[in-house]
Amino acid sequence: MEYFQKEAEDVILELKSNEEMGLTTSEAEARTLRYGKNVFTPKEKGSIFAKIFDSLKEPLIIILLISGLISLAMGHIPDGIGIFVAVLIATSIAVIQEGKSDKAFEALSKLSEDVQVKVIRESKIAYLSQSDLTVGDIIHLETGDKVPADARVIHSSNLGIDESMLTGEAEGVSKQSGKIDREDCPLAERKNMLYSGTMVTEGRVIAIVTAIGDQTEMGKIANELKEEITSETPLQQKLADLGKRISIIGSIAAAGIFLFELFTMYRQGILVFDNIGAALPGIKDAFVTSVALIVAAVPEGLPTMVAITLAFNMQKMAKNNALVRKLIACETIGSVNVICSDKTGTLTENRMTVVDVWCDGKNVPVDKLHCDEMLQNFCVNSTADITKKDDKFEFLGNPTECSLLVCADKNNINYLHYRKEFGEPISEFNFTSARKMMSTAYQTEKGFRLYTKGSPEKVLTICNRILYNGSIVPMTQEHIDEIEASILSLQNNARRVLAFAFNDFAQEPQWEDIYNIEKDLVFTGFIGIEDPLRSDVKQAIDQCRRAGITVKILTGDNINTARAIAKQLGIIKKDSLVLEVTDIENMSDQELKSKLPKIVVIARSNPTAKMRVVKLLKENNDSVVVTGDGINDAPALKAADVGVAMGIAGTEVSKEAADIVLLDDSFSTIVSAIKWGRGIYENFQRFIQFQLTVNVVAFITVILAELMGYKMPFTTLQLLWVNIIMDGPPALTLGLEPPREHLLEKQPIRRNASIVTKDMLFKIISNGLFIVTALLMLMKTQIVGGTEAQQSTIVFTAFVLFQLWNAFNSREFGVASIFPNIYKNKLMVGVVFLTFLIQILVTQFGGQVFKTVPLDIMLWLKIIGYTFSVVLFSEFLKLLMRGFRGMLPNSQKD
Repeated sequence: MEYFQKEAEDVILELKSNEEMGLTTSEAEARTLRYGKNVFTPKEKGSIFAKIFDSLKEPLIIILLISGLISLAMGHIPDGIGIFVAVLIATSIAVIQEGKSDKAFEALSKLSEDVQVKVIRESKIAYLSQSDLTVGDIIHLETGDKVPADARVIHSSNLGIDESMLTGEAEGVSKQSGKIDREDCPLAERKNMLYSGTMVTEGRVIAIVTAIGDQTEMGKIANELKEEITSETPLQQKLADLGKRISIIGSIAAAGIFLFELFTMYRQGILVFDNIGAALPGIKDAFVTSVALIVAAVPEGLPTMVAITLAFNMQKMAKNNALVRKLIACETIGSVNVICSDKTGTLTENRMTVVDVWCDGKNVPVDKLHCDEMLQNFCVNSTADITKKDDKFEFLGNPTECSLLVCADKNNINYLHYRKEFGEPISEFNFTSARKMMSTAYQTEKGFRLYTKGSPEKVLTICNRILYNGSIVPMTQEHIDEIEASILSLQNNARRVLAFAFNDFAQEPQWEDIYNIEKDLVFTGFIGIEDPLRSDVKQAIDQCRRAGITVKILTGDNINTARAIAKQLGIIKKDSLVLEVTDIENMSDQELKSKLPKIVVIARSNPTAKMRVVKLLKENNDSVVVTGDGINDAPALKAADVGVAMGIAGTEVSKEAADIVLLDDSFSTIVSAIKWGRGIYENFQRFIQFQLTVNVVAFITVILAELMGYKMPFTTLQLLWVNIIMDGPPALTLGLEPPREHLLEKQPIRRNASIVTKDMLFKIISNGLFIVTALLMLMKTQIVGGTEAQQSTIVFTAFVLFQLWNAFNSREFGVASIFPNIYKNKLMVGVVFLTFLIQILVTQFGGQVFKTVPLDIMLWLKIIGYTFSVVLFSEFLKLLMRGFRGMLPNSQKD
């Protein structure tokens, strides 16, 4: 049996403790050795070598490493070193940037203070560090204390606990010591248990510690987070798929060319390893050609550009209040089509607030309450306190009572002045689950006054008069019907309703006879309390709807409150399903999968249910963001494609599990991050289109040159130069294009969609074939002139300039012309010009390394004009396509 199913005395006996004596020092030391300290076991940090090894497992990196080893083995040292430098750049950027981000997270996450706890040891009250508690310790807690470990209530007085960080329920929970017979009682309804990390909001309690450290409910969740989840993000899957395809095609083609050359040498009778000094090729040369072909096929700059682009955007997102921990999360958030959001603290403020007031027979604005009796009831019939700093309130005590004090402040009433004026109460009657009311009595100049607040159903039954239109009049059935109708309307909107009453006595009553005193009261009014939506949430949800993103609420709160919030947000449709966690527990995975598209709310959610929902959504090829701030959200945060935690209100466990932390706790920042992510994805497509065109040109040119009997047009080092150095800066500028405004009007990219679209593929092939044809013409006809010795340099230089011009073609998708916006990306224009200058220096002065010869100015001008033709060719194709689309019906244009 669980501890909550047993009487408190039985739990004390089972744990061999004593309520009055507590544990002895020797027994506490023995238990510490047995159970350990009351701390969480920290997660082991991965070494830098492990991170580097993970970076080296990418398919593109692996094939480059193999190519580099082959080059070194063949004696081509510069080529091999160049390949390894390319790999080093790509892996270093990712590892260094994520290391910086981890340090930022460590700075953000404050270590919880090792607070002092009141404990009974050897019959004496002692203050011990939280970490020194052990199982069986008897602890005493009061209002404002943090619960230091899981514990069974022994005695309590007016005890209220805030468990929102564990259960997700905003409203405080009353606790008592009686046992619970229900075996499957959910954690949120275990009224006799206290849980580590929760807060005492009112009252006091004596309890016995039942679990510490990793064995607490919080510790169990933290331990689940230590298990690595190895699923890949959508972008990682797409880049891996792209890398595998390129690697396979490149390897097959390289092997085919190698075998073709071997066959040619065999037919010519010159099949030797190395024809040293001979004009004819040997097996070694065939190998070098194959390596060059692989280098031509693999976009060496792609891993580097991905890492650099993500690193730059990571910094930009941090400036927009989204601190990114994992580099890849910058883009992944842009591909999401489902947001699973916690309610309390994420969609709402996690702060009970008075939003409706009925007094003196009518509804009144919250800040226009002029009923002294009701305002006095707020302030003196209460044990809570609030402090105000920078127009923000901090609550100490019951959240509901704190909300009443805030309401008084909005009406320019300082509750402390009222309490000073009234003095100490002469009698107090605490709230109980049976009475559902709280009363406090004071002595006044005219006698005595009793203030009462509580459940409206209970308060109405003890009132026979009402404050109505400025006068106290007898309460009629008409009054009661009017009040009940108004209360029902508030309850249907998930408001928590409290009613208020008072009574004056000329003579002092017998206060111990509460049931004879709480009668014939004057009903003053009632209020509606809710945990209000964050100010920016409604607009952010509307943006999500336009962006094709579904929002689901997974909350530990009750179903009525959750449904009301969902209605306010406008996410409930006619066929939508609003369920409790018990409704889905008996569903098979297949049944739940089929219903998930219609499910918009799951109330009373627990960590297991949230994890299951996220897992099944991902199996449906959905890309999922999970948002939350509590410990109960942490497992789902880690399992999601992107976990987003609240940086201000979030627990340290939730931040540790997340990929992104919102520094302003604003849901709209998530939408902003999605826009950035979509922009990053488009930018990836821009430079993938650009780089694949480079590789298609190099790959096809090398193959055709070999098959047509031409001399190898490029050396391995020249190909590396083009792929990394020359294409790198232009590709990077494409990766830094700011997010376009239309991005949140588009539907999300499906998880299994290829990153290379049909439009991209058409442009890669058409522009690539145009450049290949132009290069072959250069090799065959010497169309721009130059000496025989300059021809290979002309081909190499033309190849570079074709790619620089083609970078502008990659800026715009679809049929839009590049010319109206060509100067908007000033960084790109500057980088292309600088890259062009570097190519001039390499051509004119880098002959020893790159096997080039200088060109005169006329040749340079001819090459520039010749290569600019790729822009004119692309614009001509777009012009034809715009004309063709103009002829289509509107329904077919997309």
